[in-house]
Amino acid sequence: MATKTYREALNDALREEMHRDQDVFIIGQDVGKFEGAYRVTQGLLSEFGPKRVKDAPISETAIMGAGIGAAMAGLRPVVEFMTINFTLVAMDQIVNNAAKIRYMFGGQVSVPLVIRTPGGGGQQLTAQHSQNLEHWFAHVPGLKVVAPVSPADAKGLLKMAIRDPDPVFVLENLALYNTKGEVPDEEYEISLGSADVKREGKDISIFAHSRMVNVALRAAERLEDEEGISAEVVDLRSLRPLDTETILNSVRKTNRAMTVEEGWATFGVGGEIVSLLMDQAFDDLDAPVKRVGGEEVPMPYSKPLERAAIPSVDRVYDVALQVLA
Repeated sequence: MATKTYREALNDALREEMHRDQDVFIIGQDVGKFEGAYRVTQGLLSEFGPKRVKDAPISETAIMGAGIGAAMAGLRPVVEFMTINFTLVAMDQIVNNAAKIRYMFGGQVSVPLVIRTPGGGGQQLTAQHSQNLEHWFAHVPGLKVVAPVSPADAKGLLKMAIRDPDPVFVLENLALYNTKGEVPDEEYEISLGSADVKREGKDISIFAHSRMVNVALRAAERLEDEEGISAEVVDLRSLRPLDTETILNSVRKTNRAMTVEEGWATFGVGGEIVSLLMDQAFDDLDAPVKRVGGEEVPMPYSKPLERAAIPSVDRVYDVALQVLA
């Protein structure tokens, strides 16, 4: 295995899939000559040319519409939005078109496209550029939503998203682009809809996705070191479809659970996990399930306030102790 950054792993996935399938192309703002706002598309324009790496005007609606039309015509577009916040401009195209066309056309037409976009706070980009809105898209039938945390998962899930016959939303967290990890050199697959137990444990299950998996892992290590508590950390990885089997199996082992998400907890991913556990694992629980989420305010610009608004290791640690109490 080679050690690569998160952005390099994504770049590898795009390059490999573009070599594998001539119908795959990239479209978005600054993806070509500028090589991507976060350098994920670095080197692809020079390798594949402007026909397959297309710089688009600053119109998210036009970019998404072009992607949907190309997918309906048989191509496999990878649409890049500079941040998840800008998808709001194209919500009609995403929710009312991409997600519904297969159903409304009676299965005669599919929309095999990928939407790649980063989200998350911690970069002092203020309230309009620091949001976590992936649960909005996971709410919509017809869309698949994945949120990888490691470079290996980022590569494997992006490759499978590109090959999928339906629209897949790939969330990348801004704080993860420079993180490093081992990435398999050989061809490998990660099924959409599969969670991953990142840390085995027996006392409490901590469910998280994207950047918060790393926060949960650090909290689990502290719980082990300071309290002798064995916490299991489950990386959801896929929000739609959700790997309910892995979630339920974990709780049936530990009998206690909590959720962690960077976004606001109200109507969030954690609420869906709690609902699942109440419905299918109620008798396995020895304590109420707790949720940790971002503070319910627009993201502050001030660095200390921004840090306070995002779930921390200390918060996860404290809430885990509450569940175990």
